[in-house]
Amino acid sequence: MTVSGEGPPGGGPAVSGDPGPAVVRRVARVVLLDPEDRVLLLQGFEPADPGARWWFTPGGGLEGEETHEQAARRELAEETGLRDVVLGPLLWRRRCAFPFDGRRWEQDEWYYLGRTRRTDTDQRGLTELERRSVAGLRWWTSAELLATRETVYPTRLAELLRTLLDEGPPAAPRDLDPEIE
Repeated sequence: MTVSGEGPPGGGPAVSGDPGPAVVRRVARVVLLDPEDRVLLLQGFEPADPGARWWFTPGGGLEGEETHEQAARRELAEETGLRDVVLGPLLWRRRCAFPFDGRRWEQDEWYYLGRTRRTDTDQRGLTELERRSVAGLRWWTSAELLATRETVYPTRLAELLRTLLDEGPPAAPRDLDPEIE
């Protein structure tokens, strides 16, 4: 089954209880870099457990007949208010599965490179679920990501970002290891 529309922010940690049957969701995410090569991450949490937090790239599920690129632009505008973004190539693809907000989610995520000159954001476009599960956002340097002990999704983002900054985008999209919780 494929599900689109509102879904979980970023793919969070496991929670106790039976999350129910898995659904497959096509997702577009953006590795958004500012002029200083900092990456923008949102901080999410399980609505029932606001103390357990993680960081993730902007993005979300495709709606209707949207392409991944269209969804990436729409989600970025909704979650950050940024519309004047140069969307670059598809960098990575990842399959992940996790419980969130009482459901089991399975996602097929596509990560695009994005560039912006603006760093001021506006989160007034968040959905109802995002308002209940997103604590904020911040720009991270590669060094900060490498040093953090906080949870970041995808889990190897610090290494992936460092490679991206050192070598540029891959010639073809790279399939990341699945992350199943």
